[in-house]
Amino acid sequence: MSASITHTTGIPVRGAETFSGVRGWFRVHAASLGWLVPVLAVTVVVQAWNMSGTPQRIDDEGTYTAQAWAIGHLGELTHYTYWYDHPPLGWIQIAGYTALTGAFARYPFAVEAGREAMVFFAAVSSLLLFVLARRLGAGRATAAAAGLVFALSPLALQYHRTVYIDNVATPWLLAAFILVLSRRQQLAGFAGAAACLGVAVLSKETYLLALPFLVWIAVRRADRSTRRYTLSVAGAVLVVIGGGYLLLAAVKGELLPGSGRVSLLQGITYQLGSRAASGSVFDAGSLANQAASQWWALDPVFIVLGTVAAVVGLFLRRVRPIAAMLVFLLAMMFRPNGYLPVPYVIMLVPFAALLVAYTAERAVLALAGRTRRNARTRVRWFARRSLGATWAVVTAAALVVAVPLWGTQLRGFLVADLDLPMQQAEQWVGDNVPKSSRLLVDDAMWVDLVRDGFARNNVVWYYKLDTDAAVQRQSPNGWKDSDYVVTTDSMRTGGNSSRDVSLAIQNSTSVASFGTGDQRVDVRRIHAAGTTAADEAITAATNGRKTMGTELAQNPALRADAGTRSQFRAGQVDSRAMLALGQVLADQDVRVDRFTALTGEEGQPFRRMVLHIDGDAGAVRAAATFAAMSDGIRPADIERDGDRVVVTYAPADPTTTPTSAS
Repeated sequence: MSASITHTTGIPVRGAETFSGVRGWFRVHAASLGWLVPVLAVTVVVQAWNMSGTPQRIDDEGTYTAQAWAIGHLGELTHYTYWYDHPPLGWIQIAGYTALTGAFARYPFAVEAGREAMVFFAAVSSLLLFVLARRLGAGRATAAAAGLVFALSPLALQYHRTVYIDNVATPWLLAAFILVLSRRQQLAGFAGAAACLGVAVLSKETYLLALPFLVWIAVRRADRSTRRYTLSVAGAVLVVIGGGYLLLAAVKGELLPGSGRVSLLQGITYQLGSRAASGSVFDAGSLANQAASQWWALDPVFIVLGTVAAVVGLFLRRVRPIAAMLVFLLAMMFRPNGYLPVPYVIMLVPFAALLVAYTAERAVLALAGRTRRNARTRVRWFARRSLGATWAVVTAAALVVAVPLWGTQLRGFLVADLDLPMQQAEQWVGDNVPKSSRLLVDDAMWVDLVRDGFARNNVVWYYKLDTDAAVQRQSPNGWKDSDYVVTTDSMRTGGNSSRDVSLAIQNSTSVASFGTGDQRVDVRRIHAAGTTAADEAITAATNGRKTMGTELAQNPALRADAGTRSQFRAGQVDSRAMLALGQVLADQDVRVDRFTALTGEEGQPFRRMVLHIDGDAGAVRAAATFAAMSDGIRPADIERDGDRVVVTYAPADPTTTPTSAS
């Protein structure tokens, strides 16, 4: 018997047979799955491929990753004092994913585990975007196109890969729109939509901006006989979920400000009022302009097309609330004295992708529509067809421009390794910095260094140095209590707001540097006595190495080419290596290879020495001599291979082993 079966997409299918069970469900939804599954596959592959290489890790995603790690490994809500800057549900969900999948144990760098979680949330968002498009009456091909734009836009991919709690909130917001569009069981649908919005807001508070537009859809679609009841229940659900956040603060005694404690009220006040404004989007020097410029550089085609599609969508009844929301969110970017967070665009991307695909479909349908005999109808038909043709041409032109642009950008995402400098810097610190040292770091490194054996209290997220009372108690002398500062682009720009961080960088000397430009990461030794005293000590040490190297270059037992002897005389060789070499030369002739810098140590004194001694016995004797030396000049590593001996020294304080040969 034929029946009308309503898909979960909300589109009724006539003439289908009634099925039951999993097999029946798949038969009913086979056509939709045929479109959806390839889109999900593309989303996952593009998102996961080279996710650890591009983009380079940034401080914010390190923070959310560290907070998620703290829940599972420290039993705490955050790795520092939680001060209500954001609701915690976003990183709680990341923590849940990593706990269920064991992600932290599978990656050498913690942020990679967070990025894997982003792959999961992106896939869920792509699925829900397909369902939402179908609920709005879009065809399967159109829904799939929206998902592909969502997955493949370089703007989307840049931010979907990055560990932002906005990515966690997005699927909940999409689910809220799907549920509020329910025709059947509206009470459950509206209550579910309110619950999903509540979770979205407690994941990222800016998602509360969608509330008026969900209400708009709910009021428009609610059955008049039960509207007041269903809307009241939905409102109550939202209030209860939001009240959970207030209850958390109240239970902790941190609802209201008090002496020596953080509070929810202070966090809200900071976010809404006291936080420094981003400036105008039109001001070339403002943070808002920098954020918008970054978005534009990634994908100008999608930004323009999505914006125009939002305006076009205002004239299409089914998507009007969503189009109005997108226009409203875009307008919010231009409000005076507002704060524009860099990941703000994440909330806009799925709805822009939806409107681009939906309006293109409407344009094609308008072109394919047939006229009627009524004169007024013919005029409307002609106007609709003309507008449809115009929009179809615009969309096609945008597609022609986007394909080569996206291809170039996507290739970079799939093959570039922008995070390599940070990985190299972390490896260098782990191999060469004593575990008792106190480090000022970008939060993207925090978990990795703690897992590598550095004491938790000795790995200091630079932002907390003068903003967290607990950290200040551990650093009574401020920056002077730290031994190293590892600078990234985030620290070089954002650290300027902290006097202590600025002074730490100013009073430090680079001992290793990796990468170039914005990706550059420097490991710097902090000089508590200040730069003047450090420069004097470095100059004295350099002169001492020059004197020692000049004498060593004249030793008749040394066999080396002119370039190698010049390196000795210029003071470019570690003083410990020269002292040790002098003792070996007293026993036998030694040939020394030309010195080369270790990775990241270009411009630093050479601390790796390659020696060749005639006969294996001589090499054995030389290696034994190095091993028997006193602690001050004994190499950290000695390797022998036949008549070849390689000795490597640990990095030293640049005031004794300078960073310059001048």
